[in-house]
Amino acid sequence: MSRFWKIALIAVAVIVVGAVGFRLLHKPGTEEGAQGQHRGQRQGQGQDDGQDKDKDAAPVPVTVEHVVKQDVPVYLTALGTVQALNTVTVNPQVSGQLLAINFKEGQEVKKGDLLAQIDPRPFQATYDQAEAKQQQDEALLATAQSTLKRNDALVAKGYVAQLDMDTFRNNVTNLTATVAADKASLRAAKVNLDYTRIISPIDGVAGIRNVDPGNVVTTTTALVTLTQIHPIYVMFNLPEQNLEMVRKAAAVGNALEVLALDRADAHTIANDGQLNVVDNQIDTTTGTFKLRSVFANTDSALWPGQFVNVRLKVHTVSGGLVIPGQAVQRGPDGDYVYLVQQDQTVKMQPVKVAGEVGDSHVMIGSGLALNDPVVTEGQFRLKPGSKVKALKPGEVPTAPTAAEVDQAKKKAQQNGGGRRGG
Repeated sequence: MSRFWKIALIAVAVIVVGAVGFRLLHKPGTEEGAQGQHRGQRQGQGQDDGQDKDKDAAPVPVTVEHVVKQDVPVYLTALGTVQALNTVTVNPQVSGQLLAINFKEGQEVKKGDLLAQIDPRPFQATYDQAEAKQQQDEALLATAQSTLKRNDALVAKGYVAQLDMDTFRNNVTNLTATVAADKASLRAAKVNLDYTRIISPIDGVAGIRNVDPGNVVTTTTALVTLTQIHPIYVMFNLPEQNLEMVRKAAAVGNALEVLALDRADAHTIANDGQLNVVDNQIDTTTGTFKLRSVFANTDSALWPGQFVNVRLKVHTVSGGLVIPGQAVQRGPDGDYVYLVQQDQTVKMQPVKVAGEVGDSHVMIGSGLALNDPVVTEGQFRLKPGSKVKALKPGEVPTAPTAAEVDQAKKKAQQNGGGRRGG
């Protein structure tokens, strides 16, 4: 074979191989493009189905309440300690054997009640001696006065010397002083005799007694401690930044109201308190100032040493915007509520809480207007744009009718059939 034909055969072989390679490379690309186009169609169809599903979704039943306007009292809160109005430790003022105790531990006693009795016999004897001594000296004084009077008439006649008259006068003066001293001794003996009857100095509650009848007590023996609880004090501290607000409120003239609640803030223990004193200095170590309030405590609900939560009413906001506290949700950007719009969908509305109103409501400082409808129950099922069915507080969603159930089933079947066909 000549050289020309060899070159021709090689050229034909190259052309054939190139054509086969081109077809092989072009065919997979076409299939991949077709598959991509098919996936795009399926995704577009899925998005359309999702949009239709959201559009056709049943409204979420939620409880809705409207923003109301009311006068809102503003409180400052603190932890307080109950303190007795007066605390007295009863000690005997004379020594002796304790004969009787006339009170029960924990009993309420009145001022002037007999608490205990010390043996009075030694003090009665001392009193009797002082009384007898006074009577004796009074008799001597009467004799000296009579002698002075008789001799005074004889001085002018010269029957009695002037020197003797001076003696008579000095004797009367001396006995007069002696009788005065006797009277003082008698009063002192009477005081000590009265001290054998230990009397309550205040109205209060008797604590646990420290001695029993039969013991010999002295003036250093503490018999019992009395605490006066009607009325009673509640002491508490506030941060120094509240001082100006409290002073301005107190300067108006009306006594500031104080409430005492239990440690869990669950219920009010006493609501008749009034601010009594604002301390005259700020504690530099804590940055707080001390306040004292007084409660009538007629039902003895407050007890000395008890810890309570204190609410001091400083002023009242007129026409504050109020909603239930459970409507307020906490988000990464702050507080918000779900606000129901006119098309019965909801949106997240940022709000600022200005303070608490009672145990269940809050006052809104900004973000809402009067009569705005907000969701108070069912927020966990919502997202912005969700369609809702507004219910009143306590209202239960009505059960779907048979026709609604059948319609829902048909719609579900149609949606399912469409997805399978795609």
